[in-house]
Amino acid sequence: MQPTPVGTVTEHFAELDDPRRYNRRHLLLDMVVIAICAVICGADDWDAVEDFGQSKYKWLEGFLELPHGIPTSHTFRRVFASLDAEQFQAGFIEWIKAVYQITEGQIIAIDGKKLRRSHDKTIGKQAIHMVSAWAAENRLVLGQVKVDDKSNEITAIPQLLDVLAIAGCIVTIDAMGCQKEITKKIIGKDADYVLALKGNQSGLYDDVQELFRYAKELGYVDCDYHKTVEKDHGRLETRECWTISSLEYMPYLRNRSKWANLRTVVMVKRERRVGVKVEMEVQYYISSLVSSAQHILHVIRGHWGIENQLHWVLDIAFREDDSRLRKGSGAQNFAVLRHIALNLLKQEKSAKCGIKNKRLKAGCIIRAMSTGDSDGCRPPIPGYADHLFQWHGVHFSGDTGISGRLGLNLVDGMLRNP
Repeated sequence: MQPTPVGTVTEHFAELDDPRRYNRRHLLLDMVVIAICAVICGADDWDAVEDFGQSKYKWLEGFLELPHGIPTSHTFRRVFASLDAEQFQAGFIEWIKAVYQITEGQIIAIDGKKLRRSHDKTIGKQAIHMVSAWAAENRLVLGQVKVDDKSNEITAIPQLLDVLAIAGCIVTIDAMGCQKEITKKIIGKDADYVLALKGNQSGLYDDVQELFRYAKELGYVDCDYHKTVEKDHGRLETRECWTISSLEYMPYLRNRSKWANLRTVVMVKRERRVGVKVEMEVQYYISSLVSSAQHILHVIRGHWGIENQLHWVLDIAFREDDSRLRKGSGAQNFAVLRHIALNLLKQEKSAKCGIKNKRLKAGCIIRAMSTGDSDGCRPPIPGYADHLFQWHGVHFSGDTGISGRLGLNLVDGMLRNP
C-alpha cells in the first residue's frame, strides 16, 4: 500500500446523518473529531473523551466550531449509541480507500473478535462480534462489520468482502471462513485465497488428508517443500510445508469444481519446543494460488498478524475487552474509533515504543501545546505531525506544515523523541 495525497477524515465523515431530531447544540462532526483525537491520546470511554475535550478546549477551538463548548460524556454516549453504525463504518472504509492504494500481492487477513464486555444480561443482549480485515504488510485495519446477533462469521465475511477493494490481493481466513460461497466471492473480486481447512468441511478435509498420506507413500515426489526453523526466547519452532498443485491429484478431491479456482492443497507441520516440552500440530489449507511452498508458508504466517498486531493490541493498548459500552451502536462505533487511532499510530515510525506508550506521549504533547506547560513532557519537534496526522490521512497536502481542516499543525512534534 502506498499513501496517496487525497482525503481527510472530515471529508469522509461529513455526510453522516445526525441521529438527533432535536437539541443539536453540538455539531456532529465536532464530536467525531474530538472523539478521534481523544482515543489517539488515550481515552477508552466517553467520560475520558469529555475530560480530554475539556482539558484541551483552547487547542480544539482553534479548528472546531464548538458553538456550545465541549459536549458532556452523556451527550457523546447518547449520540454515538444512536449513530448509524453501518454508515460510520462506511466512512472509515472510504477514508482508508482514499488514503491508501493496495499493492498487488498484499496479504489481507480476515478474522473475528468478540467485544467481551459489550453484553447486557438485563435485556438479554449478547456481546457483539466484529469481523475485521487486516493488511498484514502495512499493518492497517481496512474495514470491519458486525456479526448479526443470530448469525456467525460465515454471513459477515461476504458482507465485508463486498465493501473492500482487494483485487490482486491474497485473502486469508481461518477454518470458519472455508466456505464454497466465500471462495466464489473472493475470486469474483479478482483476488486469491488461502483458507484453513478443518472438520467443518469433512468431505474435503478427509480427501486432502488422504491425498497427503498417498503423497507420503510416494516420497512426496510431486510436492513442493519448504522448512523454517526459528529460535527465540527459549523456544525452538520448526515449520514444514508441503504443497500439491499437480493436476493429476486434483480429481481425487470430491466436489472440487464447487470450490472456485481451487488449485493447491497444503499441509503444514508445526513443532514447538520449550525446554523438554514438545508440541506438534498438523494443519491443512486450500488455495487458489499456484506457487511455491515457501510463498504459501509466508502467506499462512502472515495471517497471524491479525491476532498479534490487531486483536492483541486492541486488548492490551486500548483495553477493548474491558469496555462496558453496550447501549445501541455505542460499542460498535467506538470500535471504529479505535481502528482509526490504531491505523494512525501504527504508521508513526519515529517513536520507538509500543502503541500504549505512543498514546500516552500523544496526550502529553498535546497538553504541553494547549497549556504551554510541558509538565514533564519532552518538547515537541516541528514536522512530526506529517508522520502521524498529515501523511496518513487526516490531511495530506504534500507540504511540511499542516493547515488542514483539523488544524493538527498544533501537534507538530507529537511522539518524536528529541
